[in-house]
Amino acid sequence: MEAWVSDWMSQFGYFGVFLLILLENIFPPIPSEVILTLGGFMTTTTTMTKFGVIIASTLGSVIGAAILYGIGTLLDVERLEKIVGKYGKYLRLTIKDVHKADAWFDKYGVWAVFFGRLVPLVRSLISIPAGMSNMKFGLFLLFTTLGTLIWNTVLVSVGAAVGDNWSEIVGYMDIYSNVVYVIIAIIGIAFLVWYFKKRD
Repeated sequence: MEAWVSDWMSQFGYFGVFLLILLENIFPPIPSEVILTLGGFMTTTTTMTKFGVIIASTLGSVIGAAILYGIGTLLDVERLEKIVGKYGKYLRLTIKDVHKADAWFDKYGVWAVFFGRLVPLVRSLISIPAGMSNMKFGLFLLFTTLGTLIWNTVLVSVGAAVGDNWSEIVGYMDIYSNVVYVIIAIIGIAFLVWYFKKRD
């Protein structure tokens, strides 16, 4: 995989970085950690610059996030109400639950988007509830761009700094990702336990 990513970016340069990150946001076949750290390393062996890789990857991320936001708008609260009204009894969900979740995202959504862009897996998925809650698109773009810019700048800079050892950073990022996944799973299970106990 790494060899393929390297060949792709060597052949297409910034456009290759842009396209790979765009695809990673919509359908993550390759972790962004691999693309960004390798891209950073390649700034030491090719004509690409850190600034150029950061801009190309950020554009790819933001456009990918905007596409998922658009998908989220197709699953707006009204549609959710209809789905929950029809099938909610099987999941023990009510329309009131939908309204509560929507209200929470209205209140904290911009920060959820910003910090979500710094968390593996959540990075892409956070765009969907943003669209569902009809967050102002300008705000969504602003906080998505800020969070993405931080993530991309850090990983590209690290990749450039460690040179040939960039793959070791990917290993550390895998550990970080796995820890995050476990934390998300624990939080999700704890929430479900709390939610169903509250309903009983």
